[in-house]
Amino acid sequence: MAEFIVLGSREYRRATLALFCGGFATFALLYCVQPLLPQLAEFFGVSSASSSLALSVTTFGLAGGLLLSGALSESWGRKPVMVTALLLACSLGLATALVRDWHLLLVLRTLLGLALSGLPALAMAYIGEEFDPASLPVAMGLYIGGTALGGLLGRLLTGVLSDLGGWTLALGGIAALGLLASVLFVWLLPPSRHFVAQPLSLRGLLGNFGRHLANADLRVLFFLSFLLMGSFVALFNYIGFYLSSEPFSLSGTLIGFLFLVYLLGIWSSNAAGKLVSARGARTVLLAALVMMLAGILLCLVPWLPLIVGGLALFTTGFFAAHAVASGLVGQRAGGARAQASALYLCAYYLGSSVLGYVMGWVWQHWGWVPLLGCLAAALLLAMVRAWRL
Repeated sequence: MAEFIVLGSREYRRATLALFCGGFATFALLYCVQPLLPQLAEFFGVSSASSSLALSVTTFGLAGGLLLSGALSESWGRKPVMVTALLLACSLGLATALVRDWHLLLVLRTLLGLALSGLPALAMAYIGEEFDPASLPVAMGLYIGGTALGGLLGRLLTGVLSDLGGWTLALGGIAALGLLASVLFVWLLPPSRHFVAQPLSLRGLLGNFGRHLANADLRVLFFLSFLLMGSFVALFNYIGFYLSSEPFSLSGTLIGFLFLVYLLGIWSSNAAGKLVSARGARTVLLAALVMMLAGILLCLVPWLPLIVGGLALFTTGFFAAHAVASGLVGQRAGGARAQASALYLCAYYLGSSVLGYVMGWVWQHWGWVPLLGCLAAALLLAMVRAWRL
């Protein structure tokens, strides 16, 4: 039997760096529009809630595509699908920088989301199959750290580039950077050794989805992913609108720098993976949710230092919770891990699309405090569900 990738080996370093690059490219391309929402609203003449569709349609496309890509990878293999997805997504990212029609931008962003669906679930499945079980929590934490860095730089650089040359330079620059990361991914990632191809059968695929949905623990994890990601995206979608208005009046660059709190997410996703072995998954998950709720409460105070502190606490908790929940999916699924991961991430990105847009309506009609109240309620519900794991 082929050996697993073991912590400390040369293959471990290559594989974790490759997955880090893949996570970076995926989430830089996905979230680069978030700090640009006020500029997009002004340029295309749309409302704040409508501008959030530039992100919501992408995550919606990603959610739907995950079910297909996860199924195809059970027959075609992990690495070929991931490589194709990344290169196609980078090409679409470059195309978005050239459009001047709002509806065409939304179409391209939807297609970009579909293309990106070929990486997240498959990366999680690859880690579950190829890494030594003792090394898996740390490897998953490193991958989640790469997604955090991608989200950070995608938002940070777009803020800077948009002030230098507008939103078109920002989108084009991020796509070029994603292409470089994708090339490194192709070069570094070892081929699968433990993947066993399954015949592409609709009956088999539906049977796998049915078994996963019948698993009570997985249903809880899917629901948690919907609430966690929806809350996270909603907060960061509308913090830009809140802080660009009076009394803060922050520029695009300064709002972009707020996303430096993602560095804490890189640390917390790794730390959470290590703490699970010592404290247990449920304990670490509940502690992370408490941190997110505390961050929401700090954001209620209209004082910039406390708002930044609240974002930092919220982000730290989110990435810790996501890392723990992602690892639990692979452990509780048994077989057909790519499809289990696809269902988890489908719920994750549906949360981003649905709550990201609905909370825009709350922000537009009622304001900042009711928005935070809705997010706090979602997190309390998540705690109740996590307690049953």
